[in-house]
Amino acid sequence: MKTYYPKPAEITREWLLVDANDQTLGRLATQIAALLLGKHKPDYTPGVDNGDYVVVVNAERVRVTGRKLDQKMYYRHSGYPGGLRAVNLREQLKRYPEQVIRDAVWGMLPKNAYGRKLLKKLKVYAGPHHPHEAQKPRRIEL
Repeated sequence: MKTYYPKPAEITREWLLVDANDQTLGRLATQIAALLLGKHKPDYTPGVDNGDYVVVVNAERVRVTGRKLDQKMYYRHSGYPGGLRAVNLREQLKRYPEQVIRDAVWGMLPKNAYGRKLLKKLKVYAGPHHPHEAQKPRRIEL
């Protein structure tokens, strides 16, 4: 008996809609990462991209616990000496709420070409509207 290995032609992908309104950031990110990886499907195989597309709306209304709004920092570097910039979570949520969820999900995906491919299937929007109505995303409660 040989182990079943899904072929690219056999994989069916869905579009899922997740509402981030009043969801805890870390718990939401773990569930989104599992959907992107395809762990909710019975034919899940590690290293095979059989996950679904995930559309996240209301990213600006995500919750965090404790004092993370002021203590959690996001860093970026310009590449020049002294070019390190730090922004706390409160500022990041105000300016780029989509990036907060994308960074949290990226932290839970593999850091290689496979993980980058999975991250392209994540679509995050700050408000309740999104341009993916034509794909008929199925609303999912997390």
